[in-house]
Amino acid sequence: MLGASRRSWLSALFTGPGFGARTIRGSGDIDVHIVTHAHMGRGRGLPRAGGGLTLRRQLAGYLLALVLAPVLTVALTSDRGGLNLISDVLIFLVAVIVVALVGGFVPAVLLAVVSSLLLNYFFTPPIHQWTIAEANNALALGVFVVVALLVSSVVDMAARRTRQAARASAESALLATTAGDVLAGQRPVEAVLDRVREAFGMDSVTLLERAGDGAAPAGPAATWTVVARSGPEAVTRPDEADVEVPVAKGLRLALRGRTLTAADHRVLNAFAAYAAVALEQQRLAAEAEAARPIAEADRMRTALLTAVSHDLRTPLASAKAAVTSLRSPDVTWDAADREELLATADESLDKLTRVVGNLLDMSRLQAGALAVFRRPTALDEVVAGALDDLGPASRDVIVDIPESLPEVEADPGILERVIVNLTGNALRYSPPGQPPLLAASALGDRVELRVVDRGPGIPADDRERVFVPFQRLGDTDNTSGVGLGLALSRGLTEVMGGTLDLDETPGGGLTMIISLPAAAADGPRTTAPGRRERDAAAAGPQATAPGRRERDETAGTH
Repeated sequence: MLGASRRSWLSALFTGPGFGARTIRGSGDIDVHIVTHAHMGRGRGLPRAGGGLTLRRQLAGYLLALVLAPVLTVALTSDRGGLNLISDVLIFLVAVIVVALVGGFVPAVLLAVVSSLLLNYFFTPPIHQWTIAEANNALALGVFVVVALLVSSVVDMAARRTRQAARASAESALLATTAGDVLAGQRPVEAVLDRVREAFGMDSVTLLERAGDGAAPAGPAATWTVVARSGPEAVTRPDEADVEVPVAKGLRLALRGRTLTAADHRVLNAFAAYAAVALEQQRLAAEAEAARPIAEADRMRTALLTAVSHDLRTPLASAKAAVTSLRSPDVTWDAADREELLATADESLDKLTRVVGNLLDMSRLQAGALAVFRRPTALDEVVAGALDDLGPASRDVIVDIPESLPEVEADPGILERVIVNLTGNALRYSPPGQPPLLAASALGDRVELRVVDRGPGIPADDRERVFVPFQRLGDTDNTSGVGLGLALSRGLTEVMGGTLDLDETPGGGLTMIISLPAAAADGPRTTAPGRRERDAAAAGPQATAPGRRERDETAGTH
């Protein structure tokens, strides 16, 4: 890795190639990287729009003409008897053409004039005199001069056309690249300014905005703000710049380094339009990014109000009806009826507690305020507690957990809630006679628990959508629940350092995969406590054995 040379081309011409060039030449298969510095970053600018050949080629043409004229004269005079005047004229014409190809019009014309004089003095009778005895010789010299001038003119015109084509190609490529940078949207304003600085070889390029969105006066009293810049020193006012062009109302593009030609100004105006578009795009993107949390919060609020309207109203209505019936003085209830009404009220309040608990947990997850207590946990004990929580519906669930399975690093209470949600979802969609399967296995330093069902499954394109809160695939109303189960389950799994993914069950159905880090092999085996003991511990030392509703409320505090 080498630094770029700061020597000029003239210095390199007289002193030979630099260290970097010699290193590259002898590097062989070794990659050589040349690192530029601040001055190198300016670039050489666009090719000149007008003019003929470069100064270097013109100097080479003058030097070649200065060498060819005496050399050809000496060579042809030494062989005067072998060649006639026509041959001498043709040889000098070839020399003029060569000079025209190398140096352009002016060196070729100069050689043509000098050659005509040399031919007249050394090769046209009478020799060593400035007179021409024969008219044919005079015609030959005249044709020679005309042909030399025409060839020189054609070569110079071709050079001009080539330079104009190179300029047009460079402009098109530069504008196309800049348009791509603007469309890409990654720092579009800075990308445009970098292109301007590189294209025109400027020290710095600054985009200025007048205070007050263009309403302030544009004179010396106007206040300007630097919107973006490229280069070490930003221009703070348009009058400090060597070149400044209007971009839009209240916007100026200020360049410092050198003045520009009219052709450069035309390209610079196109860059100014790009800068205006890029700034507008950048500000719209910033506004959209700032509005995204507000829109997301509004969407969540709307979805929440729509979704919970049924899930809160239904259990409240059932509990209210049961309690109102029990308190009615007009009806006498026997023991069985009272027990059934109390069970209805209790189940409705349990459902309401779970809904509220899920909403609170989702709020804690999104706020990053959910307390997690990770420790080595036996997965079989947690699964047993989850199935016990699901009640009679989980009796047919198939469990396949090897005794040699290592413990996992997890919060037992949170993990149990995740398993309850996933297993309940699998039970809901499993066809009769095909109960879900809970299978665990160790994979390296992680443990996977798969909840497998034979239900309708979920298309691959829609699998990530089921993790969006307050959404259920295929729902047209809210009768099937608030849609927080899978979203909450993934969030709870991730706060424990795990992952929750969906896969297709071979033969049809859905497989939900919980992946958790395995606990250290030398750590003590911790048996997950029963649900009642955990709830009692979470509630405090004075707590007594709670009922189902209190247990669910306590579990929601994990």
